[in-house]
Amino acid sequence: MTRLSQLLQPQREPVPALSAATVVLVRDAPDADGGLQVLMTRRSAKASFAPGAYVFPGGGIDALDSDPQVHAACARRPGQSDEQLTQAVAAIRESFEELGILLARHADGRLADAADIAALDRHAPFAAQCAALGLRLAADEVFVLARWTGDRDLPRRFDVPFLIAHMPENQTPVADEAEQFEPVWVRPQEALERHAAGSFFMIFPTIRTLERLAKFDGADAVLAACASGTPLWTSCPRAGFLAGKEARYMEDEMPYGELAMVCPDGQIVHALDWQSERAVRLRKNLQRLTAPNPGFMTGPGTNSYLVGDPSTGYIAIDPGPADAQHLEKLWRAAGGDIRFIVCTHSHPDHSPGAAPLQALCVQAGGSAPPILGLPSAPTARANSQFTPERLLQNGELLTLTGKALDGEITHTLQAVHTPGHAANHLCLLLVEDGLLFSGDHILNGSTTVIDPPDGNMADYLDSLDKLDALCAEHGVEFILPAHGYVLGDARGAIVRLKVHRLAREAKVIAALQALPGGSMDDWVAHAYDDVPPRIWPVAQRSLLAHIERIRALGPGNN
Repeated sequence: MTRLSQLLQPQREPVPALSAATVVLVRDAPDADGGLQVLMTRRSAKASFAPGAYVFPGGGIDALDSDPQVHAACARRPGQSDEQLTQAVAAIRESFEELGILLARHADGRLADAADIAALDRHAPFAAQCAALGLRLAADEVFVLARWTGDRDLPRRFDVPFLIAHMPENQTPVADEAEQFEPVWVRPQEALERHAAGSFFMIFPTIRTLERLAKFDGADAVLAACASGTPLWTSCPRAGFLAGKEARYMEDEMPYGELAMVCPDGQIVHALDWQSERAVRLRKNLQRLTAPNPGFMTGPGTNSYLVGDPSTGYIAIDPGPADAQHLEKLWRAAGGDIRFIVCTHSHPDHSPGAAPLQALCVQAGGSAPPILGLPSAPTARANSQFTPERLLQNGELLTLTGKALDGEITHTLQAVHTPGHAANHLCLLLVEDGLLFSGDHILNGSTTVIDPPDGNMADYLDSLDKLDALCAEHGVEFILPAHGYVLGDARGAIVRLKVHRLAREAKVIAALQALPGGSMDDWVAHAYDDVPPRIWPVAQRSLLAHIERIRALGPGNN
């Protein structure tokens, strides 16, 4: 749920994406080192799209590619849909027209050879020529690797399945010298290294595809991974600015959700550099100022948020550490009009700034905004003591009201008690805009530490379920954490986080079973073998929280 009136950028409709198809032809390297190789070719410097880039062969889908008669002349896998067959036909046709490669068989099963290729005219109707020679297109050997849709900001966009097929034996690619030049077999990692060195220009989808292909040992391995017919990934990238340059990201990368929230229609205007000098606008009624306390536990720093506008005043969420300069910048970003100060929990990078921020408001001649939250529990550590002036009850609403051009405007925060990371942890829902402020309960780029006795893994998982239900009820799309960029796909993020936690718990159970007489050091090395050892001392705290939950569930879990 989004109030369009609060978007920073005017709405616009991205250019419709045109249908196309490309094919990644693969083989095992013929040299002694072996390994996966892919066939790439350089586009014409005069091409209207990605001129001069090294690409996989492919192009637009023609009307004839979907013709039922053409489909009837194709070899087809069980379960291969009409759409997939059309895409395979387009990819086979384009690989022939551009590189003279023919994925086709004779009636007796023989693969097309050089004589068949020589008998075909690259500029004449393709499928009809193949049929005249008694060739059936080998669409059954073309699998879906991925699906890319062009970035929303591009003036010309394509919806492109990246297909994959084994290079036919005894064929040699020959570029058409019009659209494509210089066909080359290259290992994915080698192509990436040459691109980084500036000698092998590629566009974003090609780069990301190669990064994923570089993880496969050979052609059979990647083709086996694609055998189900489902894309290994689907993406429509987004872009912002980082260090003054355009930077693009896929859905699984940390900045993606923030770009989706700030620039939903793909405008490239948002700077992703972490900002401690001035507040960053995320919506007209939402600003973020990151405290200058980056570190191992805080990432780029603690995010302080301001909800509201000049007509309503502001609610400050998590003022952060007692850093005078940070608090003054936060106060100035609010125009000195802070109505409430809310702390999501009592940890020392979140709540100590509350009292000094309140004092700053008073010193400037304003009233003292109340400090709200939940008091630290007796289980809290000595450096995490916090007592609010007023308790926020679960479900309580904080409301700001003011004047807008079309009447009255309201910004409402709903408090949600979410124990787990800390016994007094709160999340906050901006009701009108469906935005969830998650404090430390949900982070972007890492999982939060559950540190007993104040932290409790059972409570943490229950709170995730509560937040998922809240997101479903209010149509929440975005989560704003206390550390890291905005997260998109809110409910998906919660599900993935819970799955991750339970998978980790399964590894903890396996460690306890494998090493029944082991120590915490032994168990953490076993259960957290996929993270760097430098993280193990912190991971031990979450390990203990898992063990406490496992034991509480009963003897069948240890």
